Amino acid sequence: MTLKEVKEDLREIRYYYEHKKMFDRALETSMKTEVLKKVERYNAYIRTATAKLFGLYVALYVENNTQLVIATDWGVSEGYIRNLNRKLCDYLLEKNLEKEDAS
Repeated sequence: MTLKEVKEDLREIRYYYEHKKMFDRALETSMKTEVLKKVERYNAYIRTATAKLFGLYVALYVENNTQLVIATDWGVSEGYIRNLNRKLCDYLLEKNLEKEDAS
């Protein structure tokens, strides 16, 4: 897995949460999608992250906020959030690579 693939996964996870009601309705009809596996995998990874990375993951990808909104809410610079997001992506890449090594 590459950093680019992690970022693509995160965009897909953000899309999932943005349209969660639609996905939930599909599940009610027994329609499952691979994105659910991805969401579950990343949610498991983030459970062991630091509080800051966990909070950023929730704020950016689950709650669908922008980096600017988070920076304003947290009282930090947008650059700080950008750097923290880079650390989050690196962390998730490491977790994905660990999973691949264990397989």
